[in-house]
Amino acid sequence: MYGSTNRRAGERGQVGIGTLIVFISMVLVAAIAAGVLIDTSGYLQSSAETTGEQSSDSTTNRVGIVSATGSHFTNKQVGVVNLTVRRTPGSGPVDLGQATVQWIGPSGSYYQLAESGASGSPDGRFLVTTIQDDDDSQPVLDDSEDRFRITLDLGDSDNVGATEFGEELDEGETATVRITTTSGATTTERIVVPQTLSGGSAVAV
Repeated sequence: MYGSTNRRAGERGQVGIGTLIVFISMVLVAAIAAGVLIDTSGYLQSSAETTGEQSSDSTTNRVGIVSATGSHFTNKQVGVVNLTVRRTPGSGPVDLGQATVQWIGPSGSYYQLAESGASGSPDGRFLVTTIQDDDDSQPVLDDSEDRFRITLDLGDSDNVGATEFGEELDEGETATVRITTTSGATTTERIVVPQTLSGGSAVAV
């Protein structure tokens, strides 16, 4: 009788130790899982912040086109297009030297880089000149008052400092210009040549 009682007490002791081991194991697993969750949440938060900043830059760090003019008329064609640009409200500094310009016109689509900017093998090179720049930051638009001119030379060279590409625009023809900054923000402008080119040295397009 006494032996049976001692045996049951020993069995209960073994069960208690086993339960304690299982409990400790569960606590350790929970602690490890919590650590993993904390690390993962921190990584996701950091990724979300980075993605948010990149998305914000791609929508705000862009240029605004103040005006577009065509000049160098030959045989009733526009040989040069000048775009006056500024940075848009809320935008950070925009380096036009690292920007790209895509020209889509009647003669095709052409990829442009700055004359003294990014390296590569584009279809042509656009020229950046200063209209207003109080702190001499050209080609970086870093002030709301900065105004720079982007010059595109169409067809034969018109000796304006840019590299020629494509063909001149005839009267009534249209083209599309897309300026993309390093942040990925894009500004699109439609160029429309008047039906009649007569008089003067330049015309709004």
